[in-house]
Amino acid sequence: MNRFVLGLAFAPLLSLAAGCGRPFKIETAPGMVELDNQGPQYDYRALAPDGVVIAVHTVDTGDRGDIEFWTRATVLRMRQLSGYALLEARDVTSRDGTPGRELRFGHDENGKPYLYTLRLFIAQGRLFLIESGGPRDQVERYAPTLKWMQANVKLQCSTLGAPILSSRTCNRW
Repeated sequence: MNRFVLGLAFAPLLSLAAGCGRPFKIETAPGMVELDNQGPQYDYRALAPDGVVIAVHTVDTGDRGDIEFWTRATVLRMRQLSGYALLEARDVTSRDGTPGRELRFGHDENGKPYLYTLRLFIAQGRLFLIESGGPRDQVERYAPTLKWMQANVKLQCSTLGAPILSSRTCNRW
């Protein structure tokens, strides 16, 4: 009986802990360093010494729009506001099986070519944007690392005690 009462006392604390953390799981590859305090724009950001960056940004959408809507909106924004050219678009899948879209863009800055890859996924009432980019020669050099990180992102996370302690986060324990 006492264990049951103790369990009830700790249940609210466990449910609060289940709600903390990122709404995705990503591992930082060797050769890159996770950056702290990236402000409200990024939920995760890692950097290679040569200036190549990979980042994750989430946007609460409340299930508004589908992958086609967000793909079209992203392509228009990248072209019209940032001057990027769409080089390739293809379907992708996250590590947990969530379908998404990968967009590859190119852009020249001061005569130097840059590559930018963006993966879009919809899960948990959110739009997940997984970005990577930098100078073209360095992005090509880090391509295996970036592809590995992009392929291993988990967006739909299970929790211990689900569905009772279910959470919209992938906790980092």
